[in-house]
Amino acid sequence: MSTPSGPAPGPELEIVHLLRATTVELGLHSGRFAQRNGMHPTDVRALIALMDARRAGEEMSAGRLGGVLGLNSAGTTALVDRLEGAGLVRRVRGERDRRRVVIEVEDRAVELGQAFFGPLIERSVELLRGCDDHQLAAIRDFLTGVREAAAGGR
Repeated sequence: MSTPSGPAPGPELEIVHLLRATTVELGLHSGRFAQRNGMHPTDVRALIALMDARRAGEEMSAGRLGGVLGLNSAGTTALVDRLEGAGLVRRVRGERDRRRVVIEVEDRAVELGQAFFGPLIERSVELLRGCDDHQLAAIRDFLTGVREAAAGGR
């Protein structure tokens, strides 16, 4: 049951607030990485998108990257130029269509990310190893649903 000001208090709302607090902490952690490496927060989001594409075996054009980040063409070009100038990405010809230029993350960027985010990732994996298959499925479903709800505004 809902109240006029929102959902009724309960364990569900407590988890939503915990997710929000976790999101804030992750954002602050990402901001520390950006500051430490002389980057803008959008640069970090771009590197994450590029690493996700790499892990999925997908090519990422500048246009697609801009779409993922909500940037216009000029903003995307400036972003890619900045990251390329820092030696974190490179423009290459696409594997599937050699006429197409795609953006690839350099190993240096992966190494920077691993050095900074590795301990957090390791701790997260350690926590998940304490869950059974049913719990893992519930966590995956919940996070996927929240992500899809948040992306619904795009």
